[in-house]
Amino acid sequence: MTALSRALARVGTAAAIGAIAWIAAAWPGMAAPAAPQPAPGPPALLLTGARVLDETGERLAAGRDVLVVDGRIAAVGPAGTLWPPPAAGAAGAAARAAGARVAAATGARVAAATGAPAAAGAPAAASAPAAADAPAAAREPVRVDLAGLALLPGLIDCHTHLLLHPYDETPWNDQVLKEPLELRTIRAVTAARATLEAGFTTIRELGTEGAGFADVALRDAIAARLVPGPRIFASTRAIVASGSYGPAGFDPRWEVPKGAQVADGADGVRRAVREQIAAGADWVKVYADYSRRPGAPSTPTFSTAELAAAVDEARSAGLRVAAHAHTAEGARRAVLAGVATIEHGTGLTAEVLELMRRRGVALCPTLAAAEAVTRYAGWRPGEPEPPRLREARLAFARALAAKVVIASGSDAGVFAHGDNARELELLVAWGMTPREALRAATATAASVLGRGHDLGRIAPGYVADLVAFQGDPLADVAALRHPLLVIKDGLIAVDRHAAPTR
Repeated sequence: MTALSRALARVGTAAAIGAIAWIAAAWPGMAAPAAPQPAPGPPALLLTGARVLDETGERLAAGRDVLVVDGRIAAVGPAGTLWPPPAAGAAGAAARAAGARVAAATGARVAAATGAPAAAGAPAAASAPAAADAPAAAREPVRVDLAGLALLPGLIDCHTHLLLHPYDETPWNDQVLKEPLELRTIRAVTAARATLEAGFTTIRELGTEGAGFADVALRDAIAARLVPGPRIFASTRAIVASGSYGPAGFDPRWEVPKGAQVADGADGVRRAVREQIAAGADWVKVYADYSRRPGAPSTPTFSTAELAAAVDEARSAGLRVAAHAHTAEGARRAVLAGVATIEHGTGLTAEVLELMRRRGVALCPTLAAAEAVTRYAGWRPGEPEPPRLREARLAFARALAAKVVIASGSDAGVFAHGDNARELELLVAWGMTPREALRAATATAASVLGRGHDLGRIAPGYVADLVAFQGDPLADVAALRHPLLVIKDGLIAVDRHAAPTR
């Protein structure tokens, strides 16, 4: 027995505990490890002097400040009114009231953010927590000067494929059949970063194209901040009918892997939906039509009953269904079955478009993909328009005339990730106003995703997904090509302008 243990044996338990505590505190190396501290939240941000897109999406309000606390927009107001608030007067009361309202709505401790900050340079009391451990709302915000810039909500792309890369690099068949899943997933990480850096803070992934559930893993890695990227709504494998989809063109004796999950009959489709939801799907994607063999035109593949089974099963889990459909009949069946969106829609007739309008079904026209595929086939701007591109342009014009809801969805992956803004340029070139195109990639897209209450606008209580640009995107969508600042969930993800100051 050591001298220390003999001494402890002669005293009571309480005294022993006290002695151990005294020794641990006094003896170097014996101090008990500090209790783990919670990770600090994102710092509050005060974005100053920007031209801010108003809640209607119709105009840029000059000289506005935006206060971001705990990843949410706490307040929007005239420059200089949000921090520090005046000691008295209506403006100060309004700022404090705005903070209180947001705190009640979002759970963020915003009311504290509108109080006066501690005096600069004042030493912290010994018993006070470190500034880094204080709630974001209780710390002076990081000030980011955006004078002269346009501040918009984070852009949304409702149709992407992070697990694909441009077809002029590697044909789709070879990506699905030959590229290892690990390589495809690593490439998708770089694609996610490029998408975020382009100002797109939210995307809907509409199929991994043979890469299983890799989109769910990537979604979760981004949410855990392991890798940078946009917020992902995943649809996993997508669902196709037997005898359709690809890869195709092989000796029919061989069972070649497909780029989506094959299901037949109402029960089979229902089971596929259940499996994909259990694996983490946020959306379900079905192929309402496709070609039956190489070179053949697209024809409807699922019956209305099969599509209705998919919609019913997804709805039971609180999810919605997107339908790939080029043909009028495939789209008609999907709309009658209750899908939320039609993807592509190049063959939609006036009758089907009117049905979509009445039922509130949105169209994601994927114009950029149609253009990219024609480029890969050798077409160049200025040359006579090839049939595929003309068909897409005319179908889009019919959709505009029918007043169908249009959500921006580019089909990125067919072309380079990070070039998503090409879709907005084509929306405008083919008939939309810049305001309408921007709304299609913000408020309308958020509504389609079921997040119109907290994404797609710059307003108190909304998620702080924000992007700053030079120029006037409401007059020229080409300005969207070059974001200078990208904020996602209240964190600065990209900063290409002057460094923020406190």
